[in-house]
Amino acid sequence: MDTIVAIATAPGRGGVGVVRLSGDDSANIATTICGDLAKPRHAKYCDFKAKDGEIIDSGVVLYFPNPASFTGEDIVELQGHGSPLVLDKLCQTAISLGARMARPGEFSERAFLNGKMDLAQAEAVADLIESTTEQAARSAMRSLQGVFSERINTLLTQLTELRMYVEAAIDFSDEEIDFLAEAAVDKQLQDLLATIDAISASAQQGRLLRDGMSVVLAGQPNAGKSSLHNQLAGHDAAIVTDIAGTTRDILREQIHLNGLPLRISDTAGLHDATDIVEQEGIRRTQNEIAQADRILLLIDGNAGLTEQDKKILSTLPEHIPLTIIHNKIDKTDHAAMMTEKNGVTELFLSAKTGAGIDLLEKHLCESVGYHPNDEGVFIARRRHLDALARARKAVASGYSCLAGMGAGELLAEELRLAQQSLGEITGTFSNEDLLDKIFSSFCIGK
Repeated sequence: MDTIVAIATAPGRGGVGVVRLSGDDSANIATTICGDLAKPRHAKYCDFKAKDGEIIDSGVVLYFPNPASFTGEDIVELQGHGSPLVLDKLCQTAISLGARMARPGEFSERAFLNGKMDLAQAEAVADLIESTTEQAARSAMRSLQGVFSERINTLLTQLTELRMYVEAAIDFSDEEIDFLAEAAVDKQLQDLLATIDAISASAQQGRLLRDGMSVVLAGQPNAGKSSLHNQLAGHDAAIVTDIAGTTRDILREQIHLNGLPLRISDTAGLHDATDIVEQEGIRRTQNEIAQADRILLLIDGNAGLTEQDKKILSTLPEHIPLTIIHNKIDKTDHAAMMTEKNGVTELFLSAKTGAGIDLLEKHLCESVGYHPNDEGVFIARRRHLDALARARKAVASGYSCLAGMGAGELLAEELRLAQQSLGEITGTFSNEDLLDKIFSSFCIGK
C-alpha cells in the first residue's frame, strides 16, 4: 500500500499539532525530515526539516514499527506546534518525499483491513470522537474495546453450530431418526431469537446515544412553541412576545435529556397565511415535520381544541409519532398531568412557568425506549440495527419452515442468510461499497 500522511489533530490553531504517516516508507520519510529516529515507541526531540534543509518546526517524533501500531503498518507521528500553516508544510514535505494525502478514515480502514480491529470497532473510533454526552462516550468506548463485537461473535458461534447440525442432519436424512425433530433444535432456535432480541435492545439504546432524537414543535401561532423551546433548551434561544407569528423560520437547538441527545426545532405557526414570508415559513415547517422523529403539537389550553387545531391534526404525517401538548395551564385550573387518548399521549403543562416540563422530558425519553445509566449499552448505528433485524427475520422464517413443513433445507438456507447479515456488522462479510461509505464519513487523519 501507499504511504499516507494526514494531520491527525483537529482543524484550527492549538498548542500542539500532530502529523501522522502510515506505510512502508514512513520511517524513511521521517528520517529525511527528522534525522535518525529514536528506538521504537521512544520520543525524540528534533528539528523538522523540509526537503531543501529549511527548518519547518521543532518537536517530538515517535516511531511505531509494524505490526504493533494502530494500522498494523509502520507509523510515524510528528508532534509539533499547532499552526495550520506549519502542519500543512510538514504534510507537503512528506508528499514530496513519496507519501500521499490520506483519504477520510483511511488510517482506521487500514487498521480494519490489517486485522487490528473489526468493522464495529473501527466505527466506534469515529463515534467516540463525535460523542456529545458522557454516556455516548462510555458506550463508544465499550464498542471500541470489543464488547459489541464479542456479543455478535458469540451469536455467530451459536448460529454456526446450529447450522452445522442442521446441514449434517440433512446429509443423513435417510436415517430412521429425524434429528431435526428433536426438542434441542427447537430450543436452540428460540434461544437464538431471544439473544438477537437482547442485543437489538442494547443496540437501539446505543443508536439513540449516537444519533439522538429529532423533535419538532408545531401548532398555531402564539400556542407557546417558542416558550416551550426555551424551557427545554434552558435559556432564551427563541424570541417570545404576545404578538402572534414571531417565529417565521426554523430555530434549532441541541440539548441533552439525561444523556439522550435531543434536537428541538421551533417552527413557524401553522395557519392560513396570506403574507408571502409567513407562507415560506409554513412551507419550511412542513418540511421539518416530515423529517421528525416525534411531533409535539401545541394547543392553547385556554382556548381548547379549535377547528384550526383539528385541521392541523388532519394534515400531520400518520407514520410520525405524535404528542399533543395542552399549553398555558397557568391560565386555567388544570393541573400538570399526562394522559393517553386513542393511542396518543396528551400532556397538560405550562411552558411559561415550567409546570409539567418534567413530565414531558420523561415522556420523550420513554417514547423511544431510552434508559439512562444503562451500563450494558454499546454504541451502535442504524446499519447495525438493520442487520440484526434481517438476521432475526431469517431465523424466524427458518423456524417457521421447520415447524410448519419440516423443511430442514429451508432452515439451513435461512440460517446462512442470518449468518451473512450478522457478519456485515463486524466486517466478516462486507463489500467494497459498504466500506467506502463507512470510512468516508470519518475525519481525515483517523
